[in-house]
Amino acid sequence: MSTFHDAAAVSRYQETAHAKVPGMAALHRMAHVLLAESVPSHGEVLVLGAGGGLELSAFAQAHPGWRFVGVDPSPPMLELARETLGANATRAALVEGLIEDAPLREFDGATCLLTLHFLDRDARLKTLRELFRRLKPGGVLVVAHHSYAPEESLRWLRRSAAFASVSGVVSEQDEVGIAGMAAKLPALSSEDEEALLEAAGFVEVELFYAALSFRGWVARRPVGATAD
Repeated sequence: MSTFHDAAAVSRYQETAHAKVPGMAALHRMAHVLLAESVPSHGEVLVLGAGGGLELSAFAQAHPGWRFVGVDPSPPMLELARETLGANATRAALVEGLIEDAPLREFDGATCLLTLHFLDRDARLKTLRELFRRLKPGGVLVVAHHSYAPEESLRWLRRSAAFASVSGVVSEQDEVGIAGMAAKLPALSSEDEEALLEAAGFVEVELFYAALSFRGWVARRPVGATAD
């Protein structure tokens, strides 16, 4: 999105992300706990949508032996990720681009947080299939983003906006933003999200996070599966 190329928006990203995503620090902690089911102590993790570096930093601090490849289309967000990582930046290769630009090798685990809701169904399935190709058999994928049935978008986005508001009340200005998000985000229902993960080849698809308009799943590339 163009927002992530705007210098002012990028400078506020970390503050606004924590305000808008319920339990964001806990989400990152849950994600690295789930990743550890397939990522060894000196394993490698692919992080799609790594701009800002919040999850990269959380993972790096929790697992000192892990290495990372972080992919994001926004150069300013990648620079923010590098700053956020600090001394741990030497453990992360940051790649400007989309999933197709990620190295085509098998990672021990992968994440895609707060990203897939920007993609329509076809682009999302393609991205999930590319993530599948880049996981070792048995490797874990963790995803989390806005998820709701399209006809329920205004209700759920309004609830999330109230959470992000200091007063807990949705203002007229908020309502304009909510309507814009509902029109722009090609969000899918939980049932459709899980069906896409399975269509991409993943198994053991399980919901692990639900917070107002956000949902998160963990899934696994089956042992013995081959990528197309």
